[in-house]
Amino acid sequence: MEHAENILHLLKLGAVVFGSGYVLLAFLRTDLVDRLHWLTEKQLLDAVAVGQVTPGPVFTTATFIGYILAGGKGAALATTAIFLPAFVLVAITGPLLPRLRSSKTLSMLLDGVNAGSLGLMAAVAFLLTRAAVFNLATALIAVGSTALVLRFKVNPTWLILAGAALGMLYFHLR
Repeated sequence: MEHAENILHLLKLGAVVFGSGYVLLAFLRTDLVDRLHWLTEKQLLDAVAVGQVTPGPVFTTATFIGYILAGGKGAALATTAIFLPAFVLVAITGPLLPRLRSSKTLSMLLDGVNAGSLGLMAAVAFLLTRAAVFNLATALIAVGSTALVLRFKVNPTWLILAGAALGMLYFHLR
């Protein structure tokens, strides 16, 4: 995280990722795991888990990644770099958004961007699932968690904690 390239990369991510931090995961996986090899798939999954159980937006995943790459200084720089563009873009576009939405053409464009983002998130969820679900125990945890979220709207934090406990139990029993 000492190089300007790393900070510029996170600034770029902060500028292009919008609407949901989950879109961030697609960029992180493509860039940091596949292209730059700064992280392994497992480290990215750990960062996602930390982003889920800590208060605040999913973007805190970037803080954890900064910490993995360069300790406390990396965490601070990554957090600043990922959030700064959003604050600037909100200040610029916030007043314009109602006018954009009032245009039928631009509103359709924004709806298309939202739909594309959902597709991107679904693809990344599939790819991360392949990395996280690697045996019967993890498959059962994943299916059970999905069922609990869809049927009972269980808070994801509880599912992550339960998954951690079940994973530790499985590790010690095998």
